[in-house]
Amino acid sequence: MRLPPPVSFDPLSLDLLAQSRESIAARRHAEVMRGMAAIHAALEPNSGASKALLDQIRTDLREALRLKEELDAIAESIQRTKREIATLHSRTPGGQVTSVTDELGAVVCGTEAATNSILAAAEEIDDMTGKLTARLAGEDAELARQISDRVITIFEACNFQDITGQRIGKVVNAMKFIEERVTQMAQIWGGLESFNDVEAFKMPEREGDEALLNGPALDDDPTRTSQDAIDALFG
Repeated sequence: MRLPPPVSFDPLSLDLLAQSRESIAARRHAEVMRGMAAIHAALEPNSGASKALLDQIRTDLREALRLKEELDAIAESIQRTKREIATLHSRTPGGQVTSVTDELGAVVCGTEAATNSILAAAEEIDDMTGKLTARLAGEDAELARQISDRVITIFEACNFQDITGQRIGKVVNAMKFIEERVTQMAQIWGGLESFNDVEAFKMPEREGDEALLNGPALDDDPTRTSQDAIDALFG
């Protein structure tokens, strides 16, 4: 097998090839150095681009911290609201707001019934006074007329029930509005059952006579003692 003849290069060609390789390497090195210089210039503390970048970063950090503080405040407010709702519904079986509304409604019904009784009795007194005045004379008749005037004063004073009922009615409507909104908020958070694990605010314990004063029970109160049970106790 015959080998091909060796290739020969003259010294001039080899020199040109070496110079070409050195030129390419030099250009690449120069490009890399220029890129490094540009990066270094951008990161220089005194450069305009670096200062603007740092200012933007600082602004973004301040905004992020402000948003975090607001989110923390919102989270704290939500947790406090949950505890307040849990407290309202832990005080009474139907909820404290419902209990207050029912109590106010009972006040209106009670004052209305009492006013009607007063008016009925005053009407009877006025009727009897009129009959008595016709049978009397002199100072006795004058005294009977004074009694009739006092009865009229009772009629006028009983107008308080209508005004009181209207004012308490406004309060009851406001309480019902609050109750509806609280219930809706509780439903958004999973219903009242989701508040079973929420720690309610600890209310101060009543002591002495105050612990015994619960007021009259409502008619639909399951813990209310019936009149039959009271009669059986004294029977």
